Amino acid sequence: MKCSFCAKPAVIFRKYEGTHLCRDCFCKSVEAKVKRNIRKYGMVKSGDKIAVALSGGKDSSTVLYIIKNLFRKWRGMDIFAISIDEGIKGYRPSTLLYAKKLCRRLGVKHHVFSFKKEFGRTLDEQMGIVRKKKPDIKEPCTYCGVSRRNLLNRAARRLGATKLCVGHNLDDEVQAILLNFLRGDLPRASRMSALLEPGETTGKGLFIPRIKPLRELPEKEIALYAMLKGIYQKRAECPYAGGIRFEARDFLNHMEAKYPGIKFSFLFSFDKIKPWIEEGIGTGSGVVECSKCGEPGSGGLCRACELLGK
Repeated sequence: MKCSFCAKPAVIFRKYEGTHLCRDCFCKSVEAKVKRNIRKYGMVKSGDKIAVALSGGKDSSTVLYIIKNLFRKWRGMDIFAISIDEGIKGYRPSTLLYAKKLCRRLGVKHHVFSFKKEFGRTLDEQMGIVRKKKPDIKEPCTYCGVSRRNLLNRAARRLGATKLCVGHNLDDEVQAILLNFLRGDLPRASRMSALLEPGETTGKGLFIPRIKPLRELPEKEIALYAMLKGIYQKRAECPYAGGIRFEARDFLNHMEAKYPGIKFSFLFSFDKIKPWIEEGIGTGSGVVECSKCGEPGSGGLCRACELLGK
């Protein structure tokens, strides 16, 4: 098939648009969407210090690659990367190595923070303790996700970042929305957005505002873009991956295959009702400093310290 815009050989067919795109038109389209999202939500301003959460996967590598090129001529803009070493044997070392190579290629400073140094134990050690107490644990990703978010925020603040850029894509967002509804966690749903601004909801400046430039881009398109730009590294799946999120993913992918564009509809519908959720539920104005680590939490202990203590 030929590109719908320039008649060159197409590399992708966007069912939700009904268009074929060649390599050049597709890459320009992805970059234009990222630029439009940044402008639409006011994610970046002059003088920002942007910390990019870089795991070494396709999403984080793509967002670092695009925003580095997008803002390379902006004066006063500082972009650097933060990687988290959870301590997952046979999985994390290879992705960290790739992250370091990508940062060297792009001329970006790279900072690595580890669970072992910050929390006193690796994720492997933590899960060894947890599984002795709960052999049938169904959500091991909870321990990793909570601790990783805690450390990313802590690291970004230490390094003086004004924004924390994450590689959350369209699939990540709609999965999170669905899971929050399934779990009845409306307070968490009310805090979801493309840009989390500082204020009452962020614990008096304890949270570094997060931005999501890839929020309206499907995961498959990000993977293709990364492959075409030579920043894609096929990697093994995390040994702890699993749980209800994967079932939500499969359900949404099935619906998207039958009804192209339904993920966009789901996301934009949520954005429209979010103000009513915020009004009815609130967004967490009671955020306080954790009595143990000083990070933001909703009670005496933040979620990370609560899980690690257990």
